[in-house]
Amino acid sequence: MTEPAAGGAAATILPLRIEDLALEIGRKMLLGPLSLTLAAGPRSVILGPNGAGKSLLLRICHGLLRPTGGRVAWQVPAAAARGRQAMVFQRPVLLRRTVAANVEFALRLRRVADKDRPGQVAAALAATGLSALAGQPARSLSGGEQQRLALARAWAVQPEVLFLDEPTASLDPSSARAVENIITSIHRSGTKIIMTTHDLGLARRLADEVVFLHRGRLLDHQPAGAFFGFPATEEARAFLAGNLDW
Repeated sequence: MTEPAAGGAAATILPLRIEDLALEIGRKMLLGPLSLTLAAGPRSVILGPNGAGKSLLLRICHGLLRPTGGRVAWQVPAAAARGRQAMVFQRPVLLRRTVAANVEFALRLRRVADKDRPGQVAAALAATGLSALAGQPARSLSGGEQQRLALARAWAVQPEVLFLDEPTASLDPSSARAVENIITSIHRSGTKIIMTTHDLGLARRLADEVVFLHRGRLLDHQPAGAFFGFPATEEARAFLAGNLDW
């Protein structure tokens, strides 16, 4: 169950504390038990091979899955924390509306005042290079454009924490680089980035710290430079060399 780390209001929802977290389904332990703390500031990249449990961990942190053991602890009650975070998936879920209307809908859900929405929509589309496509149906966009729209929609609500699940996995190199640039801009705006990937190139470019998972277990958590330069486990060394079995 997701619970608050402490009672009362807080100026920030961070750090995120994951305490003895576990997910077991059908007597199979898919994740954990694991514990770690993710602080405000550094871009946290959850790295590991396919099947490591990266997406499961992200979904539990965002409240989309309920763990079978342990807890996710924010600095505010879970319901309040949920309103100050956003998540973008590998395959964007877009509404059957225009590009601009998709962003406007996210702002309306967050109860942004009617008079403020047009300016915030325009700013989000400009920041993601989508201004010229504002009136186009969202589902007619290319894959890279759809992912940029998903990021624009998330960025528009100004989340304190943004979860990204394999955000460039299905994109061509040019589209992937555009998405990386947007992620960097979101980070620079003050949003905490927590992102999954199995792409070592992406992780090397964007990670400030690495959380390394393998077969549902947390094997390493350290600054990115240390992880890539001096991996602490045999599994991490094998992964970096491209020799780690799933």
